[in-house]
Amino acid sequence: MELHLHRLDYTQVGVTSQKTMRLLPALGKKSTQKVAIADHDGVVTCFGMKKGEAVPVFKTLPGAKVARMDLGGAVGTPQEKIFVCSGSQVRGFTKKGKQFLTFEANLTESINALHVSGADLFVCASYIYNHYCDCKDQDYFLSGDKINDITCLSSEKLPHLIPVLACQDRVLRVLQGSELSYDIEVPGPPSVLELFNKDGGEEVLYGTTDGKIGLVQIGDCDAATKWEVGNEKRKGGILCIDTYDIIGDGVNDILVGRDDGTVEVYGFDSSSEPTLRFEHVLTESVTSIQGGCVGKESYDEVLTATYTGWVTGLTSEPQRAEAVQGVEVRMSKETQSKIEALSAELEQLQVKVLQGREQYQQSSQSSTAVSAVPIFSINDKFTLCQDDASYSLTLEVPTAIDNLLLQSDVPIDLLDVDKNSAVVSFSECDSQPNGNFLLATYRCQANTTRLELKVRSIEGQYGTLQAYVTPRLQPKTCQVRQYQIKPLSLHQRTHSIDPDRPMNRLSLVGQFSFAEIHSWVVFCLPEVPEKTPAGESVTFYFHNTFLGTQTEATYCKGEGHFKSDNISTISILRDVLSKEATKKKINLNISYDINDDSVSHTLRMIHPKLEYQLLLAKKVQLIDALKELQVHEGNADFLIPEYRSILDESANLLEEYKKQPAHLDRLYGMITDLLIDKFKFKGKNVRTKVSSMLEILDHYDLNSLLDFFSEP
Repeated sequence: MELHLHRLDYTQVGVTSQKTMRLLPALGKKSTQKVAIADHDGVVTCFGMKKGEAVPVFKTLPGAKVARMDLGGAVGTPQEKIFVCSGSQVRGFTKKGKQFLTFEANLTESINALHVSGADLFVCASYIYNHYCDCKDQDYFLSGDKINDITCLSSEKLPHLIPVLACQDRVLRVLQGSELSYDIEVPGPPSVLELFNKDGGEEVLYGTTDGKIGLVQIGDCDAATKWEVGNEKRKGGILCIDTYDIIGDGVNDILVGRDDGTVEVYGFDSSSEPTLRFEHVLTESVTSIQGGCVGKESYDEVLTATYTGWVTGLTSEPQRAEAVQGVEVRMSKETQSKIEALSAELEQLQVKVLQGREQYQQSSQSSTAVSAVPIFSINDKFTLCQDDASYSLTLEVPTAIDNLLLQSDVPIDLLDVDKNSAVVSFSECDSQPNGNFLLATYRCQANTTRLELKVRSIEGQYGTLQAYVTPRLQPKTCQVRQYQIKPLSLHQRTHSIDPDRPMNRLSLVGQFSFAEIHSWVVFCLPEVPEKTPAGESVTFYFHNTFLGTQTEATYCKGEGHFKSDNISTISILRDVLSKEATKKKINLNISYDINDDSVSHTLRMIHPKLEYQLLLAKKVQLIDALKELQVHEGNADFLIPEYRSILDESANLLEEYKKQPAHLDRLYGMITDLLIDKFKFKGKNVRTKVSSMLEILDHYDLNSLLDFFSEP
């Protein structure tokens, strides 16, 4: 069954956080529902729709930024009480706007996740989970990594409420009281949780920051993964999920909102796997999504809230009839009055803008007027993409972006992004005296509020990437954001590694504390929690997204052990960790055990990538000559099939080659580092051999390269 939904914009509030909009329960079966939404100004707004207009029910006074919203009420009654959290405080409002609860959780960190069930209140700050019953402290849990979201299961099969935490280290933690019952490994860092059945049940939906969705069934002692939906098209990360029967087939559909503005509806066929039924792209990230009936009775819709506070409905109500040429189209009185009201509102806004401009011109020429810097918020995300081993930098601003300046003190490549329409220009920079390797300016087109960039770093070179964001505001103002490029920047956390690979070992022994060595590991590797883990020792596993090699880090007070099947990773760790220890004036006893088999193993892992890139470069070099021959001869029939296929695929080949600048150079660099690092651990300097190795690479053959590396 095909789904047709039409967009309607209802109202705009201030900048919103994730999951800060809810639909209040309907009074009748098909009657419209009220919308409650909270923003960064601390204002909670509740409105309903009447004759196409948003009519406010109540609006609170401004206050601290609202991070989350949930609905609650006594068990067995309509869940129509509105709960919001700001800082470490939770407030409750009735559906009419009367505040009936102010609860101070007394947490040192701000609450970022909230769940209400009857008299039970569950709140999470960065690493802390607290459960209160009737505002009295019940349970407490300290998580090993940041908590992104929480939900609770209740069903007849389960003896009590079971809280489930979505944690940054790619696990869902299932709690029992104040204890961890068990955890569930998921394919990416989970950002949002939602019950599959709102009336209860044991199934939980999760969405990840890298755009995957899954369903897990939670049991008393363990869990089972029902299905997972990947992210082959590399869409944005999941910010919100809801379940609602929008298709009308009696089965709940899954509504998904992503941080690149994509709204999706997944339905279920005869199989139990979800299939994409509808997709719509908004211009900014979708922070909240709900299914219900808002605009008109009997017409279901998907309601979304975006980062800048737009409340938008995708309604099943038919919006326009197709006009046939020569046939008069009659508009209803309701539509006519709508158009007249919009025209009048537009005229008023134009007058206001002109008055504002005149006032600004007068005040800017006045000698007594004081210029105030306009404050604007930036929603930014800097994440490693596993598919192409690059970092995605997303910047979102409530107003239009004028330009963006990128500066880096480490060598990085800028990659092409299809969604990015900004004009980029590079400036020459002095890398030697100033350590300035990149200076690039993005000039944005009109009304661009969201910008997505991709960069690729080189492992072993670490520093800072800075983004200077200038919006179209007067007076001109700029905000800077800094992002750390770590020494092992292309590594990503994983749940386990292959123990059968040939591993190199590095051991450190010295007078350092657990917190000190943890801070060094945080400095070296991404996705390690900043907070020192509980317990006496810890083990983390990583895999290199570019090469597929793996790393294991195990450390405790006074001792650190690192294993990797890539000798260059061990070399980088040794250099950086010894440098950090020297800064603290700590003596380290460093020992290592190098496995020669690991070098040939790494070369074999590089081989398919290198072979593919060499073939791609060769094909691209031939394109111009083949095109010239084709023009000269009039057709390409005389060419052998291999050359004809190169001509047929020339556009795709050039596109791919353009998307991967310096890819071949990067692989050459990795093989060069591998050679230098192998002999560095043996106390030999082989820089003179590099030119001979590059000659072998120019006439590449894996066996010749392996023989060259095995020479003493």
